[in-house]
Amino acid sequence: MKIVGFITALSGLITGCADPQSTPWQRQIDTPCDNKSHCVSTIEQREKFKLAPFMLTPKGIQSWAEIIALAQTLPGAKLVEHDDRYFHIEVRSAVFGFIDDFEVKQQAQQLHVRSISRSGYSDFGVNRKRAQQFRSLLVKQQLIHDTTTSN
Repeated sequence: MKIVGFITALSGLITGCADPQSTPWQRQIDTPCDNKSHCVSTIEQREKFKLAPFMLTPKGIQSWAEIIALAQTLPGAKLVEHDDRYFHIEVRSAVFGFIDDFEVKQQAQQLHVRSISRSGYSDFGVNRKRAQQFRSLLVKQQLIHDTTTSN
C-alpha cells in the first residue's frame, strides 16, 4: 500500500497536480512552444525546442495515409483527428497514463511536427525522442529526406 501512495504522490508532483484527462485539446500545430521544456516543434527557432525540418520526398508528398499509419505505430498512440493535411495523435504513457499531443501538418513539401506534454514542466526528453522515432520511420520508408545532420 505504501508503494501505491508513493506512486500517486510522485504522479501529482510530476504533473503539477493537473488532471491530463480534463485538459481539452485545441489545434496548436502552428503555435510556438511555451517556455516549459516539454515541447518540440519544427516551427521553433529556439534551440531548446527546435526540430530539424521534415522534408518530404516525392513519394512522401503522395503518401499521406501511410504517414498517418506510421505515426499510429508510435508506442501509446491513438489517432483522434485527421483530415487531408493534418492529424492529431494522443500518446498515453504506459506507467502513469500521462497524455502527450503529437500533431503533424503537411505544408507544401514539408511536414510541420509538434509534440507536447499536456501537463508538467519537463518531459525528460520524451517528446523529442518521439519526434525522432517518427522521423526514423519516415526516413526508412523513404517518405522524407534524412536531414538529421542539423539536429
